[in-house]
Amino acid sequence: MRLRWFFLFFFLSGLCSVLYEVVWLRLGMAHFGVTTPLISIFLSIFMAGLGIGSWGFGRLLRARPNIPGLPPLRMYALAELVIGISAFVVPGEMDWARRFLETSAGFSLSNSHYYLFAGWLLAVLLLPWCIAMGATFPLAMGAIRNQTRSFSLLYLANVLGAVLGALLPAFILVELFGFRATLRVTASLNFLITALALVLSRHPEPQITALDEPTASAGVRALPVSARTILGVLFLTGFVSMAMEVVWIRKFTPFLGTNIYAFALVLATYLAGTFLGSQAYRHWSRGHAFHQASLVWILLGVSGLIPLLLSDPRVHVQYQLRIIFALVPFTALVGYLTPMLVDSFSRGDPQLAGSAYAVNVVGCILGPLVSGFWLLPYMGEHWSLVALSAPLFALIWFIRPAAGTAPASARLRWLAETAIVGVLLTFFTADFEDVFPSVIVRRDYTATIIASGTGMQKLLVMNGQNLTILTPITKMMAHFTLASLDHKPQSVLVICFGMGTTHRSVLSWGIRSTAVELLPSVPGVFGYFHADGPELLRSPRSQVVIDDGRMFLEKSHEQYDAIIVDPPPPIFAAGVSLLYSQEFYELAKKRLAPNGIMQQWFFAGDATDLAAITQAIRNVFPYVRAYGPIASAGPGTGVHFLASMSPIPELTAAELAAKLPQRAAEDMLEWGPASTAEQQFQLQLDQRMRPEALAALDPHAGALHDDKPVNEYRYLRSQAPAAMRQAMFAISARLH
Repeated sequence: MRLRWFFLFFFLSGLCSVLYEVVWLRLGMAHFGVTTPLISIFLSIFMAGLGIGSWGFGRLLRARPNIPGLPPLRMYALAELVIGISAFVVPGEMDWARRFLETSAGFSLSNSHYYLFAGWLLAVLLLPWCIAMGATFPLAMGAIRNQTRSFSLLYLANVLGAVLGALLPAFILVELFGFRATLRVTASLNFLITALALVLSRHPEPQITALDEPTASAGVRALPVSARTILGVLFLTGFVSMAMEVVWIRKFTPFLGTNIYAFALVLATYLAGTFLGSQAYRHWSRGHAFHQASLVWILLGVSGLIPLLLSDPRVHVQYQLRIIFALVPFTALVGYLTPMLVDSFSRGDPQLAGSAYAVNVVGCILGPLVSGFWLLPYMGEHWSLVALSAPLFALIWFIRPAAGTAPASARLRWLAETAIVGVLLTFFTADFEDVFPSVIVRRDYTATIIASGTGMQKLLVMNGQNLTILTPITKMMAHFTLASLDHKPQSVLVICFGMGTTHRSVLSWGIRSTAVELLPSVPGVFGYFHADGPELLRSPRSQVVIDDGRMFLEKSHEQYDAIIVDPPPPIFAAGVSLLYSQEFYELAKKRLAPNGIMQQWFFAGDATDLAAITQAIRNVFPYVRAYGPIASAGPGTGVHFLASMSPIPELTAAELAAKLPQRAAEDMLEWGPASTAEQQFQLQLDQRMRPEALAALDPHAGALHDDKPVNEYRYLRSQAPAAMRQAMFAISARLH
């Protein structure tokens, strides 16, 4: 019965840990930027805290096994209490971090020093709470006592809870409550664990003997390899698995998209595979020895290459099945090996278990950093997986599958056979870019960029997702905004460079244009889309900054006559709400010059998205106009907003055209659809909409906020039955 209580504790604890990880990461994205390196740094810091807590408290229990008045179970309850308190403290820490960054204007995301600075700041903010999470494993093992497989029991429960935790925020909690309220709900579970553990600690701890002991033939204590080898394998599997997770997200983006549900599916599949492997170990190990798991070692390297086949665009499989078949074989094998190796190394000793788990976590720390900063930029997704899988094949040789009974010739044969399969998967599978009609391919630590097509059919593709096309709409974003000003513009800020069309159109006015782009490789293909692109980039009036657009606004002290924002599609892409929220518009307002105009493009969302964004803009700017895309301009949907703190002049098409410099008029008409500037402006004026009508499309939507991004979290309103959806949102409104 006592073990069942600990299984419940660690199920809830695993659920809470993933909830904290997901929400903290999102809060960090709002304050530190939305880039792959920052995500890698965050994951590494999270894992570092787990490792430090596991190792440190394992040593503490070895040195002080009986602290008066504070047995391991009460220490465990205290750790859970500390974790719950983090739900109330971390959001405030993140707000402080944002204000601190505002005073550090010398950093940009293109500056390597920024990542050192951000990593240091995140470590200060998050490590104490993550250390408390890591401490729970050795403390619980110290409370259970005398169980050679106690780590695998806790690990199994923890992973099972983590699977649920990966899905809850994406599909239910954040949509209902928002991020901060989700943290408070999570904290209540930690406090429940604390209370139950304290009640349990009041009862005498029985001497558990055979309830969970493996049979004598299980051979958990009979190590066929050295302890150093076990620790090396734990490091390697931790390193490879976490590095691969970063690669998988990039590799399967063409099939999954960029929404938060895609990332949740990858994480949940990863954890579900780990759970299946851990569960298999718990059952299998009762009648088999550590060294008899020969098939696990043989298949490990090949399983790391299976994603190459399932990510091949020529293989037609439903996207959910792609993820399951690609990830589960490898994660299940790792889920089998990790508790097996820790159990074999520790034999129930909390300190040894903490040390072994810490070594595994060290690998988990380094994996995302190496993958995000080195492998992906220089090798791409395909060869990154090959490089990460290669050392796993060597385990066939170094781990003797049958305690010395397998001759070298047998191991050589197994190695050769698996290597042949690995070579076939490596050289006979294709990447998305291999079958895409690409002309230019650029890789960096953030994304793989493809520029392709000819004429007006050119495309800019990021990780297999189309970002933008050549269209007069992006020209009008500049010309219509600048012509609507009541004064001659001098300086413009363009957030999201894309193909560079808007930046190019601003420069045609003969004024300064600062373009901020998150992806370092994107400005490098400017010349592919516009022949005069390289020349324009050398212009003294042109400045391109590699940075997160929102962070640039926070750090900048300059004021602009116009701020033009063109967030990447789709509207429900993960993190894109940070360029649509009321908090973002408050930042933009500070950077607008007197009588300046902010232009925002809303692209193809539903009525709730449009109503929430409209309300957010109207809450900040007293003067707002809305226009549809110009007619006859080719593909184009969405709404263009013009917002200002001052009245926007009511100008006719002729008056707007008269304000255009000659070069700007030529640029605007380059792709039509009209033959004169006046006609083109008239096409735009004819698409005027009433902002109050847009806000009324969903009266219950409310303004879009950082804390509750309705454009990203939309599962309930799109999938749940209408009656259930209305009831849930009514409860959510009262609680929020």
